[in-house]
Amino acid sequence: MDELGVAYFLQSGTIDPAAGERVRKLAQLRNMAFLPLVAPWGMRPSTTALSRHLPAASANTPVIFLNDVAPCVTDIFELVHQRYFQSAHTTCAMDWTCVGQDPNLYDVSVARTLKGDLFFDIPPDGNWNSAWNLFWNDAKIRDRFHKMLPFQVYAYWNSIAVFGAGPVLGLPADSELSRGGNVAFWASRDGECYSGEPTLFCGDLWWAGYGRIAVVPSVNLEYFDEAAKKIKDLKGYSSRWAAAEDKEATRIQWVDEPPKSTKKATTVNTEIDIKRYPL
Repeated sequence: MDELGVAYFLQSGTIDPAAGERVRKLAQLRNMAFLPLVAPWGMRPSTTALSRHLPAASANTPVIFLNDVAPCVTDIFELVHQRYFQSAHTTCAMDWTCVGQDPNLYDVSVARTLKGDLFFDIPPDGNWNSAWNLFWNDAKIRDRFHKMLPFQVYAYWNSIAVFGAGPVLGLPADSELSRGGNVAFWASRDGECYSGEPTLFCGDLWWAGYGRIAVVPSVNLEYFDEAAKKIKDLKGYSSRWAAAEDKEATRIQWVDEPPKSTKKATTVNTEIDIKRYPL
């Protein structure tokens, strides 16, 4: 990257999510990744690239946020493409875990449909026996999922998320629902129901008028190289689906209002009101 003249920021720290308040520490780590975007004047690039290589970000500047997955370059390209093609605020891939004979959706605790429900049913005893039955209570989304067509959700983040910098910079959305204020990661406060930091982040995106959150089911990822190859063989490479794309069928019909309630992450059979907080 030095040879290309590209400025980059490399950070390290002592925050350990495995010790203590996991969600709060994960939120701190994720917010660290935003620092070059929201406060570049307070950081020095880990490179010899000059500041002229750091143009000011705009509301539409794409942010590509990768978890510790094993992606192909075309996976990232497809998510960036779908964000622009769909006029989406956020596009996400699907992440899987190969713990048995068949892969299961991995980060189900973060994901919520437009009905506010989990992607598959988890009964009070917490078993994953229905992990194979995705979108069991939403025929429209289930149909688009099986056809590898993007669909809108209330919350998702799993593996890779591509979104515009607008909400992070506190810039208003081009929407009647737009509200001011910077969106960042945080943990549930005292007295609030427990939620993962990506779910709370997505809730704030809706609050700020950035609720066009889409899952792109043609992009399927795992966390280890060997398992990622297995997922690609099973689900297909994103480039394969992109080559056969029907633009009219692919387009999402956006919904502007979030669900009135969502399922809790810990006691998943209990519905709670979505909390609204000033940003």
